Amino acid sequence: MSEDTMRAVTIREFGGPDVLTVERVARPEPLPTEVLVRVHAAGINPVDWKTRAGQGMAGLQTFPAILGWDVSGVVEEVGFGVTTLAPGDEVYALPWFPRPAGAYAEFVTAPSRHFARKPVSIGHVEAAALPLAALTAWQALVDTAAVQAGQRVLVHAAAGGVGHLAVQFARHLGAEVVATASEPRHAWLKELGADQVIDYTRQRFEDVAGEVDVVIDLVGAHDDTDVRSVSVTRAGGLVVSIPSGVSERLAVVARRAGVRASAFLVEPDAPALTTIGGLVDSGVVRVEVERVFALEQVAEAHRLGEGNRTRGKLVLDVAG
Repeated sequence: MSEDTMRAVTIREFGGPDVLTVERVARPEPLPTEVLVRVHAAGINPVDWKTRAGQGMAGLQTFPAILGWDVSGVVEEVGFGVTTLAPGDEVYALPWFPRPAGAYAEFVTAPSRHFARKPVSIGHVEAAALPLAALTAWQALVDTAAVQAGQRVLVHAAAGGVGHLAVQFARHLGAEVVATASEPRHAWLKELGADQVIDYTRQRFEDVAGEVDVVIDLVGAHDDTDVRSVSVTRAGGLVVSIPSGVSERLAVVARRAGVRASAFLVEPDAPALTTIGGLVDSGVVRVEVERVFALEQVAEAHRLGEGNRTRGKLVLDVAG
């Protein structure tokens, strides 16, 4: 097979999982300061299926589009000027986000400084599950909320890809962690460091959570979770609204309560990935991968992900 082409999952129109097609496309070439990475595994995230359906980052796509942002692989080639990485280096990254990265493919190119060295204690599948979810949790807690030891942090949808990492990071930062999840996930979340887990299907979290300093809201407007979160946040505290931003209603309710409300969008961040990799290698943090799919099973993976019942992450084994 020609070295000028590669296998990739493409879409030629927005729609359901059936628009995802595996085909051969041109292999990218690294520009100066970029690296070409042979992808071993690619993480699957909600933004992927939202974009496929015409939402998410759909406005930044051009057809035919290659979805995906989470990458773990091996540097194949470096462009002029790259001094921090070399062919053979194992790396992982959230390249280009929110611009297209084309992670559902055998090769990607991106600036070398979007990539960090892969944690040595885990394989490519687990590493590919980390970048978007881990950076979302880390940047929200550390950079946006500046969580301090002794504070109380409420994490909604704590059993999901971002949520289970947010629980661990908040615990690592010295916070007391309150989590919402269905009852079957409770024991696992307590193993990860949650001090209190609330079954949102049986109890309204505002009735039992107590006062918190920070809310990491991974649910948003569904069931008014964003607005209801204000009622448990202390005056001067912060609600970080991740999936849908700060609605006008949330802004008004928060302002009246003396609570801050912040939108959030994750960014490429190799230094943070280096820190996160160290936490993984030291055993402080672990990533949960529920299922691994071959590239040709990508439509099945999207269908499962859209059901919102997964524990942790779904991953494509690109190298197969």
